[in-house]
Amino acid sequence: MSIEDMSVGAAAHDSSPPVRVLLAEDQVLIRDSFKVLIDATPGLAAVGEAGTGAEAVRLARGHRPDVVLMDVRMPDMDGIEATRLISADPACAGVRVLILTTFDLDEYVYASLRAGASGFLLKSATAAELLAAIRVVASGEALLAPTVTRRLITEFLQGAPPAQAVRDLDDVTPREREVLTLIGRGMSNAEIAGHLHLTVGTVKTHIGRLLAKLQARDRAQLVIAAYEGGLITNPDGRR
Repeated sequence: MSIEDMSVGAAAHDSSPPVRVLLAEDQVLIRDSFKVLIDATPGLAAVGEAGTGAEAVRLARGHRPDVVLMDVRMPDMDGIEATRLISADPACAGVRVLILTTFDLDEYVYASLRAGASGFLLKSATAAELLAAIRVVASGEALLAPTVTRRLITEFLQGAPPAQAVRDLDDVTPREREVLTLIGRGMSNAEIAGHLHLTVGTVKTHIGRLLAKLQARDRAQLVIAAYEGGLITNPDGRR
C-alpha cells in the first residue's frame, strides 16, 4: 500500500476501540514527541514506551498492543531481534511491528521484514504519514510502497542474493506464481490486475491464497517469498 493510499479513511470509525501503540525508541525527545502526537489523535492511544529492544519485547508481551512503532537501532537489543521475538511469540499474536528507519535503503530493512515486521516508515515522514501508517498496519495491511519495494529488491540483489531458490513454491499454482512475481516487482493490486487481465477482486483472492500457502502474514512477507523462491533474480525485477 502506498503512502498516497494510506490517508483514505484515516479518521473513520472514531467510535471503535483505539489503536493501541507501543513506542520503542531510544531517543527520549523523539519518543515523547510520538507519544504527544498519538495521544492527541482520536482513535489512537500510546500504551507504553520502551528505550531498548529488550524492553520493547517485555512491554509487547505485557500490553499486547496493536502496533509496535519500532526503531531499528537501539541499545541492549536492536529492533530487528526485538521484532523477531515479538513476531514469534504466541503471547504477542496479533501484535504488528512498524519499523522506523532513517534511510529507505537501510541495510537492516530486509532483515526487519524477514523478522516479521509489517513494513517500515522513514523518520522523515510527516506526522500525517506516521498516523496513517499506524492505522494501515493495525488494519492488517503491509506498509510497503511499490517504489520502495523495487528499491529494496535492488538492494538485496546488490548484496548477497541466494545462489538458488531457498523457498519451496511447489504448492503455488502457475497463476499464483505470476501474481507473486508481480508482487515481488512492487506492483499494486490494480497494476497486477491490469497486467494479467484480471479483476482486482480476483487478484485479492490469489493473494489470500498465497498468504495461506506460504504462511506469510502480509504483503511484505510475500515480497520476500518471491525473492527467496527464485522468482526475482535481477535488480530490475525481471527473472
